[in-house]
Amino acid sequence: MPYRHATERVDSTDLACGVVLHSAPGYPAFPVRLAVEIFLRGLDHLPDDGPVTLWDPCCGSGYLVTVLGLLQRRSLRRVIASDVDPEPVGLARKNLALLTPEGLAARERERREQSERFAKPSYLEAADAARRLRERLTADGGGLPCTVGTADVFDADALAQVVSGSPPDLVVTDLPYGERTQWAGEVPGEPVTGMLRSLASVLPPHAVIAVTDRARKVPVAPVRPLERLKIGTRSAVLVRASAVRDA
Repeated sequence: MPYRHATERVDSTDLACGVVLHSAPGYPAFPVRLAVEIFLRGLDHLPDDGPVTLWDPCCGSGYLVTVLGLLQRRSLRRVIASDVDPEPVGLARKNLALLTPEGLAARERERREQSERFAKPSYLEAADAARRLRERLTADGGGLPCTVGTADVFDADALAQVVSGSPPDLVVTDLPYGERTQWAGEVPGEPVTGMLRSLASVLPPHAVIAVTDRARKVPVAPVRPLERLKIGTRSAVLVRASAVRDA
């Protein structure tokens, strides 16, 4: 299926794992162009045009939500990231700290110091990338308020605490897979449906949930999707929170 919004290829080198954004083995990145496409499709289904609160409840390292925060600042009011595992949540905190000009300036200084200490051009290039991201974020509205927490996607009470006071309008999340990023906690028989029901219980009715997976199709029955898409190796489905509650 062709891209509807992110129709042009854009150089995303500055957003590669380990350049400016923090990374760790076992916590994969997410295709930047696809992230933007899914985010903008989610906005298409929201009733208002104003800035939204974005939530990734399976955030891992926080890469996906941090990238969207850096690229879509004008469309965002707040970003929320949560995960069941405290280890990646710590990494996510470091990445979401980059959603302020001060955080990016500190990262730029760190990379410049590493360049001088180790005499590696790659560190200087990373410092320049941090500067470019800082300039873009500043031009687009400055620092973005963030919330980071630990919560199991199947525990509605824990999820409610994470989003308390900042009801999300849009959820974008990539299903756990791989060696380190996999389901944890008490997993129901149908994990995706169980996750959707837990999320919908703490979301306003108008909210849109976008779920991606490395599969031919993300199973959401009996919920009726707003739309589906498949680009490359990933499939995505968008559903309305109210539709999940009513299913």
